[in-house]
Amino acid sequence: MLYTVSRSPYHDDFNAMLGFVSETDDVLLIQNGVLLGINNNRYLAELLSTGAGIYVLREDLDARGLIEQISDRIIVIDYNGFVSLTVKHQQNFAW
Repeated sequence: MLYTVSRSPYHDDFNAMLGFVSETDDVLLIQNGVLLGINNNRYLAELLSTGAGIYVLREDLDARGLIEQISDRIIVIDYNGFVSLTVKHQQNFAW
């Protein structure tokens, strides 16, 4: 499954989402969800421990000036990469 996270982890029940994510899933951080990928974020280690693929949309990082602060354990993609993830996963859950 592809999980798209568009809201800050500080405004959502992030722990509830973690209960669903597994190593066969991918998580895409978009809009304010990119805050989850900032280095030393307390939620980032928990997300990485799920074993899921973690991606972030470059355009949203650029819009927020965060490209230099994103963890090197997260894959930065563009809209073409976003489309590829939606093709890869038949199911998508927006968080």
